[in-house]
Amino acid sequence: MVTNETNPIKQLFKPVELQRFESGTIQSPDDIKQESFVDSLKGFIGEVNETQIDSADNTVKFVKGEPIDLHDVMISAEKAKTTFQLLLELRNKSLDTYRELIRIQV
Repeated sequence: MVTNETNPIKQLFKPVELQRFESGTIQSPDDIKQESFVDSLKGFIGEVNETQIDSADNTVKFVKGEPIDLHDVMISAEKAKTTFQLLLELRNKSLDTYRELIRIQV
């Protein structure tokens, strides 16, 4: 049985600050370092890249016949797909916002 602490689905959707607080890397919410938008975006792009690489590795392992469950391959593929779609939507919204700012007359 999977408990709440080890449930990968709950861990996936838990806010990063809460994950850091529960893991003990920070002492309290007041100690949370303020990250810039660029740092947050770079971190998110890195996480998307890691999920893509993990998905590709799991697929290669499955194709080679190594001992990996099909559901693990499918879960990693869907996770990679979802995070990439989120990244694309963030990019699209950012570009739309930039275009709107350019149209503003001073």
